[in-house]
Order: sequence, then C-alpha cells, then structure tokens
Amino acid sequence: MALTSGWSYRADPAAQGVAQGWGARPPAGGWRSTTVPGVMDDALGPADFQGQVGWYRETFTAPPAAAGFDWALRFGAVRRKAQVWLNGVPVGGHDDPYVPFDLPARGLRPGALNTLVVRVDSHKSPLVREGWWNWGGITRPVQLVPRGALELRDPGFLSQVSCPAGGGCRAAMLLDAMVVNRGPAPQPRPVLRVHLRPPGGGRAIDARLAVRALAPGEQAHVRLRVPVGSPRLWSPEDPALYAATATLSAGNVAQQVERRAVGLRSVRVVDGMLRLNGRQVDLRGASIQEDVPGHGAALTGADIRGIVRGLQAVHANVTRAHYLLDDRLLDALDRAGIMVWSQAPIYHRDRLLQTAAQRARALATLRGTVLAARSHPAVITHSVGNELSTVPDTVPGTRAYLDAARRLVQQLDPTVPPSVDLLSYPGYPRQETYARFPLLGINSYFGWYPGKAAHPTGRLADLGPFLDRMRRMYQGSGLVVTEFGAESTFAGPASEKETYAFQTSYIKDVLHQLDARPWVGGAIYWTLREFAVKPDWDGGADRSVARDAIHNKGLISYAGVRKPAWATAAHDFGATPLYRTVSPTLAAGLPQGGGGGSPFALVLAVLAVLAVLCVDAWAVAGILDLRLPARAPVPEPAPDLTRRSAPAPR
Repeated sequence: MALTSGWSYRADPAAQGVAQGWGARPPAGGWRSTTVPGVMDDALGPADFQGQVGWYRETFTAPPAAAGFDWALRFGAVRRKAQVWLNGVPVGGHDDPYVPFDLPARGLRPGALNTLVVRVDSHKSPLVREGWWNWGGITRPVQLVPRGALELRDPGFLSQVSCPAGGGCRAAMLLDAMVVNRGPAPQPRPVLRVHLRPPGGGRAIDARLAVRALAPGEQAHVRLRVPVGSPRLWSPEDPALYAATATLSAGNVAQQVERRAVGLRSVRVVDGMLRLNGRQVDLRGASIQEDVPGHGAALTGADIRGIVRGLQAVHANVTRAHYLLDDRLLDALDRAGIMVWSQAPIYHRDRLLQTAAQRARALATLRGTVLAARSHPAVITHSVGNELSTVPDTVPGTRAYLDAARRLVQQLDPTVPPSVDLLSYPGYPRQETYARFPLLGINSYFGWYPGKAAHPTGRLADLGPFLDRMRRMYQGSGLVVTEFGAESTFAGPASEKETYAFQTSYIKDVLHQLDARPWVGGAIYWTLREFAVKPDWDGGADRSVARDAIHNKGLISYAGVRKPAWATAAHDFGATPLYRTVSPTLAAGLPQGGGGGSPFALVLAVLAVLAVLCVDAWAVAGILDLRLPARAPVPEPAPDLTRRSAPAPR
C-alpha cells in the first residue's frame, strides 16, 4: 500500500519538536499540505545548505492484515536523518540519506485511522564533503508492506552468464537472500520457489529450494540457481527482461512474494578490458544528479521519464551518480538499456575512515547501496568510493576500508566487478590497494583544474600520457574515464574558460585522446544536466563572476536548455559503437608504446597488426576508418545561450 496522499509538513527551525512531544502529540496548527516524495524547501538559500529540521504527518486507514501477518513501513529514502512515530509510538529511525529502510509498524490499527509522524533532520556534518545541494525531506516513496512469520530479506536477483570465446553463452538467474523466522514458533520446512517467464513469452522456468528448519529469530543465507536455456541477454541494443517471481512459503501458505523484472548479462574484466556479454565495450554517457527544479531530489514519475529521455537523446549507453539512485529510476534505466556505474557515497572521506567505527559506518552504507542496486541488470559495477587518497597504501584507514569494501562487494554481488573512482594526479606511484580492484574509474579534469604544484593537471595534452602510465601500472584492471567536464555559462572564444566554445572544444579533445587508446573502456561526462551545489561553489574557472549555487558543467542548463556542447557529445556518443572491433594486439601494444617501451617492439607490434589487417583486407570496409557509426550522427544545433542559466525557483 503506497502512502502517497494526505501528507502535511511543519517546519521546526528551533528544533524544539522532540522536547515538546510532537511525535506522540503533533500540534494542531502550523501545518501545510505537502507531497511525498518531497523536499522541505525547494529554494536555494545559502543558510538552507547547512540543513534544517521539519516534521511530516499523514493520516491513513490501514487495511486488515491476514492471519499470522503484520505490517512494516518501507521508506525509499529520507535525507538525512529520520525519526518515526506511528499512533504516538516510536517505531525507529534511520540516518543514511540515500538507501532504503524498513521499520516495524508497531501500534498500527487495522481498519481504523492511523497517524504517521516523521521528523527529518537534514543537517550535514562539515566533514562530509558532498558538494551537491543538501536537499532534505522524504525524498522517495513510502509504503506499507505485509510481513509474515517468514521473511525473505534483501532478495537479490542476480545474473550468472558465461560467454566463451567461441560463442554460445550459458546463463542462470541466481536468487540470493536471507530467510528469517520472525515468528514465535519454529519453522521446520520453509520452501523458496522461483517462477521465471522469458521476455516476449515462451516456456516458463520453475525452481524450488527447501530451506533448513529455522528456530524463532534464526536466519539462513540461501542461494537458488535457476538455469536458463537459450538465454536472451540484456544489453543496450536489446534490454530484454525476464519476469521473476520469488515466493517464500511455510507449509502451503505464502509468507512473502517478490516480483521483479530481471535481466541476464555478463560483465567482466578480461586482460584489463571491460566486457559486456563477452565483448569489449567502449562506453559513452553522462552522469546525473537527482535534482529537478521545483522538486529537488524528490523525483516525480515525469521527472524520471525526463531523465531517461535526456540520456537517450544524447545517445548515452551509460550513466553514473555519486549515490544510490531511486529504485524507480533504476527500473526505468533497466527498461531503456542504459547501463549504470553505481556508486556508494563514500566521497572524499579519508578523514571519516580513520577509526574502525567510521569504517563500519561506511561499509554499512556500501552494503545498503549494493543490496538495493544488485537486482538491476543495468548496474554493471558497484563503486566503493569516489576520489579518496591518491596513496591509500600509506593511509591505513583508507587502505583498510578499500580492501574490506572490495571483498564486501564480491560477497554481495559476485556477478559484476567491484570498482573505485580515482583522482587523476600525475606522478604518483602504483598503489597495490587500487591494483586489487578489477575495474578503476578515472576522474579526469586535465585542462580544467590546475591540480597540485608537484602534480599539475592544467594541460589537457597531459591526459593521454597520464592514461598511458595508468595502463602500465594497472594492466590487470579495466580503465574507464568516469568523470570529465568543464563549466560553461556564456558565449565567447574557445580559448577562454567557461565559455560554451571552450566546453565544446574540451569535450572533443578529451574524446579524441580516448579514441587513440582502445584499451580505455569508455567515457562518462560530468554531467548531463546542471544541478544545485553548495553556495561557495566557484566551478574551477577562477573567474570573478557572480555565482548562483548551480554546477555549470552540465550539457543542459538547470532550466532545461541544451548547450552547444550537447550536440558535440550527442554526435560522438551516437557515432561510437558500443563494442570495440580493434585488434587485441593493437589494444595490448599501445600502452607499452605510450612511454618507456622499446621502439623496436612497438614497430613489430604495429607491423603485426598491419599484417593481420592486410590478410583480411578484402573483408574490411574502410580499413583506415574502423570507427563506423552505430547510429546516424545528430546535427549540431546552435541554440541561443547568451544568458546565464536560470537559478532554481524560489
């Protein structure tokens, strides 16, 4: 049962509501009608970034529960801290702003009116360096869900696919979950069943697992493997989805039923190359923030459709965010065939990884992120952090977190490679901590930010040599440029930072350097659309112009207007085939030739490649242009963008 209507909101600027007992006895006056999902304030006042306190209230009639069942409250997300009361009874709280959580609906009155009260505190610790706007509120849906004596907790519908070099992929769907006995009596014969219907019809597949007997309060980890003959694999060209139903029963009584649209696909790193369904990929896409004018981080269905349409229009086959995306958005990306570089919000947090308790908290965030994202076929990796120390081998807390985080991802979702996204500063030595990750994200701002005195990044031309060195240092890891971008707010020459022309030229130059390195697994621009940021954000252009708390690196303005660079990105993304056709010899040989390798060995490698190509010359169309367009290029419009992006509505 979705709790979507009848909500009201009351601000608590003095944070006096708890002391005055608002949870048990909400005040009669001072409330205004609001929506959930929603944010406490859609304005961008400088003081609001530090956070505020507000209260939500809803009155609803609860349906009766079946015999042996009760109810739980499921929150998609509350930013940042939640305390919850039901009919005056405290039922729990939560303080992770991006992951879903359940609370027992203690004190619920079936068939009668019930009052749900939620206190939200969006104040953010200054040690948390998230630069995006600190939206506060109940930002994702709230539901009332039934619970039986047996619970299927954190079910993950995982894809097991093996694609040998000779073809003929083999596949299975793996259901991973905890079975929990919530009741007061032993459960001698729990049974887990899965029903899988192929996309487009066809013969359904059924599987069954007898779970061991469970005493009251006991739980068991289960994995049920469902082989799928002649699988139809999920991919951006064919986002095929199977209809999966998992039923947990006690005797003949169904205790919990979970339904999901699931996809079968293989994501692996082989010899330092990222592969989807056995084929090397060259990703193209743009990152997103859940931030829409007027709604902030509380997305509506129309907002979600608009984000997906925006990615499709720019021909993105991948996207990325700094935190777990709304499950409704992940569902839409599954259907659209847009891959997701999913990431836990462990962002610039070395200072918050020093103690065992701090690391345990970060790992809990990572766990919640992976468990919520792992059933989505669009998710191709779980990144455990963003822009941590460049030398984790010498930072004990960061090293300990990264090692534990990598192992945790492999445990929770062994079907995709764990990853971590790195700062791009040249001159640092190889880090064994990072080398243990099969997939590395490269956040590059060469040519935009100046970097450090001993590790400069001011010249865009230095990006290529940096990537060559990264390839030599981390030959066993796949490399993807997960972040690059330049601010743009006004018209002017390409030689001047922050102009539309500079941004356009910047994108062309970065992608040109990546095209020359076929072992790079792709590029994700930062970001598709502008979003709100902290009030003191300067964008890195070092210009003395007024700022409006808007991050201006987007291809689309906050007001929704496409910038000239959007057409440049759309043209490249649309003309770049998803799968690499380059010779493996060439892919392996280029990094060694990028600096310090033997010239004679490089010549031999190039001659070997030419020989291979010439032998098959009759079958190769356009031997001098191996990058054939996968889709028709998008014409480059020339919109009028001489004015600054509009600030958020107030």
